[in-house]
Amino acid sequence: DTLLNTFSAYGGCVDQRVQGAAICGKFGAKGVIVRSMTNSIDDFPHTGTMTYNDLPRAQYIPAAAISSKAANALSTDLKKNPNLKFFFKQSCQTLPDAPSYNVVGEITGTETPENIFVVGGHLDSWDLGEGAHDDGTGIVQSLEVAYLFKKNKIRPKNTIRIVFFMNEENGTRGAKKYAALAKTNNENHIGGIESDAGGHTPRGFSIQANTANTKLLQSWKKLLGPYGLHDLDAGGSGADIAPLQGENVTLVGYRPDSQRYFDYHHTSRDTFDKVNKRELALGSASIASLVYLMDKYLYNNTLLKP
Repeated sequence: DTLLNTFSAYGGCVDQRVQGAAICGKFGAKGVIVRSMTNSIDDFPHTGTMTYNDLPRAQYIPAAAISSKAANALSTDLKKNPNLKFFFKQSCQTLPDAPSYNVVGEITGTETPENIFVVGGHLDSWDLGEGAHDDGTGIVQSLEVAYLFKKNKIRPKNTIRIVFFMNEENGTRGAKKYAALAKTNNENHIGGIESDAGGHTPRGFSIQANTANTKLLQSWKKLLGPYGLHDLDAGGSGADIAPLQGENVTLVGYRPDSQRYFDYHHTSRDTFDKVNKRELALGSASIASLVYLMDKYLYNNTLLKP
């Protein structure tokens, strides 16, 4: 099937990279080479998480993702010579853990400050590039929500907390620690929005909530639609805010257009010059608009009739 959303396509094939070494190692493979998860034909390899699961350490094998162009060449050569020998040498290493931190700031609510609404992205990125789209744009857009509220003198009813999460890419320890502290401190999180899908043209939001609140947000489509925000579907929110989920917690993932995202994802190409300022600003405004609506209407159950 053809999938219009490239995140859906990525999710359907990325197990080759994530699980490749764990599965092939059980059968005595010497190593694993996978094609990078992208439709872009170039010489830029895409990195990402992989695991050995419960494989004994003695059965660990090297694993690497090669560029799509190199994968095409290798495939052609293997068809010509099935007995082809392939040599690869790696210099990667896992360094010891080091202290790192989430960054948190907030606008205190005027009516129910004990109710907290989180807006966030993640600070860390893979080492190949700058992490401009993954997730520098999410960090900027989260901060822009606070800026736009301040600039327009909007005083939220609930506390709007901006969180820059650490360690999303290989452990989500920042998100887990944040959720653990929220529980320890008996904080009441009523919702959140995460931006971790790049800084391209806004298309809408993915809603992770109970049925009533999902329908509530979907009823606002008449307000958001004129600005190109047509997608308001039930689905996942984001890796960093997901630990906050609960029956009455409304979590949302920002969904920009996905067609170019995997050209840059986890590569040395994910740099500042790939971000379009206009698209980035439109995304910030889109997120701020939904935060405003949720803060003002969500727990008043203001359902806009279609």
